[in-house]
Amino acid sequence: MDEMTRVAVDAMGGDNAPAEIVKGAVEAVNDNSKIKVYLTGREKEIERELGQYTYNKDQIEIVNATEVIETAEPPVMAIRKKKDSSIVVALNLVKNGKCDAFVSAGSSGAVLVGGQLIVGRIKGIERPPLAPLIPTETGCALLIDCGANVDARPSHLVQFAKMGSVYMESVVGIANPRVAIVNIGAEEEKGNALVKETFPMLKNCPEINFIGSIEARDIPTGYADVIVCEAFAGNIILKLYEGVGATLIKKVKAGMMTSLRSKIGALLVKPALKQTLKGFSLDEYGGAPLLGLNGLVVKTHGSSRAVEIKNSILQCVTFKEQKINQKIKDKVILKDE
Repeated sequence: MDEMTRVAVDAMGGDNAPAEIVKGAVEAVNDNSKIKVYLTGREKEIERELGQYTYNKDQIEIVNATEVIETAEPPVMAIRKKKDSSIVVALNLVKNGKCDAFVSAGSSGAVLVGGQLIVGRIKGIERPPLAPLIPTETGCALLIDCGANVDARPSHLVQFAKMGSVYMESVVGIANPRVAIVNIGAEEEKGNALVKETFPMLKNCPEINFIGSIEARDIPTGYADVIVCEAFAGNIILKLYEGVGATLIKKVKAGMMTSLRSKIGALLVKPALKQTLKGFSLDEYGGAPLLGLNGLVVKTHGSSRAVEIKNSILQCVTFKEQKINQKIKDKVILKDE
């Protein structure tokens, strides 16, 4: 029998908890028999939600946690004081080896801090980056970092590039992924001090396929597979991506309802358009892994619905099966020593 992937899921985190979190967990186990989900949170509330669904009872287990870390709470203090919170309890399941991965739509700060304090960094990793997959014209790209390190150093960005390459090659299946650094122009001499110092280091790094700078307008075209930046720029790129995508979808839908002719046309193109727009939905790509930790930590949007929770859980299977952490140790840490 194939080994199960055990995923701790914060059932109380996010705007739509616990209903959408539980629904996503059920959909994940119904989709894949090699997953076992441990839902952490208030037992009675989780049981009530689970009662609505049919699923293999051996694949979902509730781990009671009486406290919830709210978004506005200071992350470090919350992690240290709320030992029985759904986030801390779940992270300890990963730390203690009972689970392989952790998924949460809860407080970003608490997940990032807890991941490093409780699960811990792989020895040799300077800063774990948050790395979501974002849709492009040709498929998807990894944006690394998008929220964990707003004051990164050049050596951090080089490690981000290496970890991102490992992830895209092993999880997404892109051979020799193209790596680019976010910049305000294509010329090597452009950029701020961080980019100017990092560029030659990436250029001289034999472990990656570095193709130079990438301007923000070229990200959606699929020009690069791994997009390297510090978290301040990365978070702005991600949020703008989300906002523009949502606005365009609304405008397209509104435009199709302006006249009888457009409504008839909309009816004809609806199946193809729905499939196309689905490819540009960030929900389809799951959450953002915090790479470089001793276990997998995945942060999903606070507004996540069941589909994103499901996909976040499913991506944990590939992460484990491809032995991403071991590959990071082999290709990032050992190469640096």
